[in-house]
Amino acid sequence: MKISGRDVLLAIDVQNDFCTGGALAVPGGEKVVPAINRIAQRFANVVLTQDWHPRDHVSFAANHAARRPFETVELDYGTQVLWPTHCVQGSAGAEFHRDLDIVGPSLVVRKGFRRGIDSYSAFYENDRKTPTGLLGYLHERELKTVFVAGLALDFCVRYSAEDARKAGLEVVVVEDACRGIDLDGSIAATHKSFKALGIAVVGFEALL
Repeated sequence: MKISGRDVLLAIDVQNDFCTGGALAVPGGEKVVPAINRIAQRFANVVLTQDWHPRDHVSFAANHAARRPFETVELDYGTQVLWPTHCVQGSAGAEFHRDLDIVGPSLVVRKGFRRGIDSYSAFYENDRKTPTGLLGYLHERELKTVFVAGLALDFCVRYSAEDARKAGLEVVVVEDACRGIDLDGSIAATHKSFKALGIAVVGFEALL
């Protein structure tokens, strides 16, 4: 595939807590790093996202009495999965993986920093209406096609890809530069959603 100056690589949450040994490790999460490093060299525009939670964040199971990670609760904005405490602001777990080699990303988007609401998508928080500002940035830069990679395929990658597509952008998910959690069939549901929305799924070698 040909990459142009109107394309952007969106690398989702390549952080220590989502890699082996982290608080919310995605199986094989660190394996996305070499692929992302390679394809990032093709892009003039690279955006990184970073989960950036306060310690008292509403999505942490530890902040709900008698609740365990991966249970769900109903919040003002809908059903919320409760997660292990992860990507706490300023912690080592919130840092980007040490081998991620992105020189001078165009933008770093921090999400999930409001105590009372989680944020999977790079574009909107989980109330589906509070924007991160990324969409406005892409419009101002006249970037038309979003290539999405990172962690986790069936949560933050999925929500980011869907929101980009619903906003009228062309979207390509680089599947082998992603890893998933697969919670209750979430990977199969992700592929079904991508197909329904017309989101392309490719291997990273298509971009080399």
